[in-house]
Amino acid sequence: MSSPAASAPDRPPVRLRAGALSLTASVVIGVASAGPAYSLTATLGLVVLAVGWQAPIVALLAFVPMLLVAIAYRELNAAEPDPGTTFVWATRAFGPLVGWLNGWAIVIADLLVMASLAQVSAQYTFLFCGADGIGSRPDDPRVLLLGLGYIVAMTWVAVRGITLSARLQAVLLTVEFVMLVVFAVVALIRVALGDGTATPELSWFNPLAIGSFSTFVDALLLMVFIYWGWDSVMSTNEETKDPRRTPGRSAIIATITLVGLYVLVTVAAQAFAGIGTDSGGLADPEHVDDILGALGSAVFGDSTIGTIAVHLLLLMVLTSAAASTQTTILPTSRTTYSMALHGALPARYGAVDPRYRTPVVSTVVFGVASILLYLVLSALSGRWGSTESPIVDAVSACGIGIGIYYGCTGLACAWLYRNRLRDSVRDFLMRGLLPTLGGAMLLFAAGWTAVTEWPSPVFLLGVGGMLAGLPIYFRLSRTMPPYFRGETLARQLPGPAEAVRE
Repeated sequence: MSSPAASAPDRPPVRLRAGALSLTASVVIGVASAGPAYSLTATLGLVVLAVGWQAPIVALLAFVPMLLVAIAYRELNAAEPDPGTTFVWATRAFGPLVGWLNGWAIVIADLLVMASLAQVSAQYTFLFCGADGIGSRPDDPRVLLLGLGYIVAMTWVAVRGITLSARLQAVLLTVEFVMLVVFAVVALIRVALGDGTATPELSWFNPLAIGSFSTFVDALLLMVFIYWGWDSVMSTNEETKDPRRTPGRSAIIATITLVGLYVLVTVAAQAFAGIGTDSGGLADPEHVDDILGALGSAVFGDSTIGTIAVHLLLLMVLTSAAASTQTTILPTSRTTYSMALHGALPARYGAVDPRYRTPVVSTVVFGVASILLYLVLSALSGRWGSTESPIVDAVSACGIGIGIYYGCTGLACAWLYRNRLRDSVRDFLMRGLLPTLGGAMLLFAAGWTAVTEWPSPVFLLGVGGMLAGLPIYFRLSRTMPPYFRGETLARQLPGPAEAVRE
């Protein structure tokens, strides 16, 4: 991580463990952070409900802004591999207020999704063990207790070190990835044998067949959520081998891997089950938010092998949610760690465990905050002013924060490289045009969500969560002013000669 200006607060004597992550480990963290199985099972049915047979093209088009913003991350990280990522780059581009609020957006988005990840992990644990009566009830106190246990356990793993975290992610992602591919292949084979609902068609990839622009944008926003998380590889850049290049390569590989997996599973699922709202269709209200769990028995059958496969599918969703619980902790703790080092948060958030070389205070504080929010949202169930549960609304609301900090990263890239855009065609495209397009798309998505959700609980959680950062910002600006006066981060990228810890 490059050093800020000389006026920045003193660095703590212990730094994060440099060189701990290889390219492979970094890609694993990027893919696992998106939680493919968790994201698909929670989102695909809602997308089908909105656009019907056009779900595959929505999955493909949602990849476009993700790839463009991943390019922006790669270009900025090559100049300044700081674990604060958007917080640092947006501060350099647009000043302390915008930079700090982007760091806050990362924290809020990650915090809002934690309750859902913990709850799904707990539910699928009970389903995997055959306790369907408990696993099918998210409001069961035993689900809450086990969900809290998952947060505690994954916080502990995150504290114990990035190497242990990466090894755990590799195991969990292997189960998840293999079972998603097996599910898709078996479903397509059964379709070819005549057991499915429809034969895959090219017309499924025609966006003009979607009824309205509003419907298209709503579905696109849902699909954007399933790609979210690959930026975790950037937050762990200080702990990665070759921190200027490896995280950027990992981000691109992770996003391309995800789009291939998502399109394959989407095509297979709707070809096998169809898009009907009756029993078995992807838009069936009974399981619209749990597609993979509902289709498991239908795809694999009730033979001994089929039963084993169904249990492995449940294990897949369980490991996906558990893996995402842990990888959500990683980028948030490193964001607040970086904010503390640059004087944007109290210095204690920059404390590093001398043995495990992890940002221990930032990690534990985020774990505790996740537990408290999960308890609050669970207590509000049944008294929530929405047709959804507060935890489901929290997942929808996190899209506002995602769109803000991804979008600002794209624009920050173009602005910080603005004086070099005429140097070559590559600079114009990779550092200017493409990041700007990706950033604009995602900022529009965040704004669209905020406007269309007014004055729902989703608006309250998403926009309210962002606004809650303002009083904290102004209080900190009075008590520890150097960062907030623009004294710790210059309004430009650091020069290429600045040292990066390898």
